Amino acid sequence: MAEQRKAWGWGLASIDAAGNTLDVWYPKAQLGEAPAEADRPNHGFGALVHEGPDLRGVRRLPVFTESNLDEPIESTADAYLRLHLMSMRLAKPNTLNLDGIFAKLNNVVWTNYGPFAVEDFTQRRLDVMAAGAQSGMPGMRADVNVLSIDKFPRMLDYVVPSGVRIGDGDRVRLGAYLSEGTTVMHAGFVNFNAGTLGTCMIEGRVSQGVVVGDGSDVGGGASIMGTLSGGGKLRNSIGEHSLLGANAGIGISLGDNCVVEAGLYVTAGTKIEVFDREKAAAGVDLDVVKGADLSGKNNILFIRNSLTGAIQARPRKSGIELNDALHKN
Repeated sequence: MAEQRKAWGWGLASIDAAGNTLDVWYPKAQLGEAPAEADRPNHGFGALVHEGPDLRGVRRLPVFTESNLDEPIESTADAYLRLHLMSMRLAKPNTLNLDGIFAKLNNVVWTNYGPFAVEDFTQRRLDVMAAGAQSGMPGMRADVNVLSIDKFPRMLDYVVPSGVRIGDGDRVRLGAYLSEGTTVMHAGFVNFNAGTLGTCMIEGRVSQGVVVGDGSDVGGGASIMGTLSGGGKLRNSIGEHSLLGANAGIGISLGDNCVVEAGLYVTAGTKIEVFDREKAAAGVDLDVVKGADLSGKNNILFIRNSLTGAIQARPRKSGIELNDALHKN
């Protein structure tokens, strides 16, 4: 039996009045076997620790977390550690066991003051706003701005990876894996357990479980069917130097050096003509296959024939080239 992979780290947990863990921040995470208690480093959170509840009704306590990465998730702290590992580039998407993650994460009201519990949010919000209004401190913000209600927070509130640009932090979830050289434009979106494996341009949606290879471009408004958006257990991907055109989509994987023209959606069941120049010139019917038959194949241009309306797969000799200056992040 293969040795199971493990990870560990000190985290700072936010715990609500009911004892539920709202989030855990790990400034540093480590792969491997956790040290014995006597050999563990100090958590180093200092004044950030608050034994008693603040006006949000939240306590901030250090937690030491050990995770068996090949087993289902055991706790909220374990879930957050695994999400951190991916955003810290210590584990690539689809390499960790994430079974049970939704059950272990709580719905949280994410605000400019940090996480709140959903159940008593209205009263806690009033308490925070009243304290801010009465402080008399110049520039003190009394407003509590709700950013979202979700199980997953924004990645940038926990992990800021090097060598990337992100136009809108709300659109990249904790657990996203972004390689150096990646640019996520303002309309781009990257879910947890998804991301890029090299220099990439992300202007569309990269769904859970999806990875995009080096030198590839996901165009504006484009989408890739993931395991949470109709893809079931199928994990789609995009290879290297490929382009998913604006407002296009795929329910299959693209190999290297592929292009899907703008506005075209190719699924596993899509009927596709395999273009052959000699057959076309002779007026012979082209072979027709399903999209699934071309999934992951290299050097293909997917287009819709503007005369017949048929979706066709045509050969390509080379891949796309991204703007080097644009991706020197």
